[in-house]
Amino acid sequence: MDKLNFLIWNVRGLNDKVRRDNLRKVVDDTRLAVACLQETKLSRIADRDVVSFLGSDFTKFVFLPAQQTRGGILIAWRDGSFVVSQHRVHRHSVSVLFSNNDDPAWWFTGVYGPHRDDEKLGFIEELREVRANCPGPWILAGDFNMIYCSEDKNNENINRAMMAGFRRFVNDMELKEIPLLCRRYTWSNERDSPTPVKLDRVLCTNDWEEIYVENVLQSHATEMSDHCPLILGLREGLVGKKRFHFESFWPKLEGFLEAVQ
Repeated sequence: MDKLNFLIWNVRGLNDKVRRDNLRKVVDDTRLAVACLQETKLSRIADRDVVSFLGSDFTKFVFLPAQQTRGGILIAWRDGSFVVSQHRVHRHSVSVLFSNNDDPAWWFTGVYGPHRDDEKLGFIEELREVRANCPGPWILAGDFNMIYCSEDKNNENINRAMMAGFRRFVNDMELKEIPLLCRRYTWSNERDSPTPVKLDRVLCTNDWEEIYVENVLQSHATEMSDHCPLILGLREGLVGKKRFHFESFWPKLEGFLEAVQ
């Protein structure tokens, strides 16, 4: 019975050695099966680049190039973890069709939403198009650069029309959010009076959760980015069952010690 760990992280650029080394440390700590990285700031990604910051077991990947040094998405998977039979690349998202053992195939979409409000409605429409072309079990994850409820931000400076549009998409697609344990927000502007916001999240359909009924989403400590890394842990073959398993990297996750005290 295999444990599958996914890293979902806005890394704020992978164009210097320090950031790549920090990413590699997180990868080694968590024994990843899949890495979904946003804001790579890389217009080209070669095999040797992926090996340098993820390891030699990551030889297969799909990426959305950055526009000059802005944006960019990379989805890479460890050899032997999944088979990918299809992929789709859009302006703000990358989707891959994963299959593993005898489980049904399912779509994973990594997103990096635009900062500008005048582009966000177009981003939501893109996700609707993605869903139309990616039927069946589906999970989408990443930095949406949007919130869908007021509790996702610690002040009242909220674009409520945009929030309502995102919430409408979530409802129309019949998505549910995988709860993030021991942490309320995922990003901070890191000012003297910071504004923490939950910009990064994982959404899934009911039929996806029927495949991976045992799933847990936690954050990993880092000083590399103003976004916290999310670690999604999945375990196969437990439909209708829940079991407890301790993972050796859990003590390095944010909030772990407080949760067990």
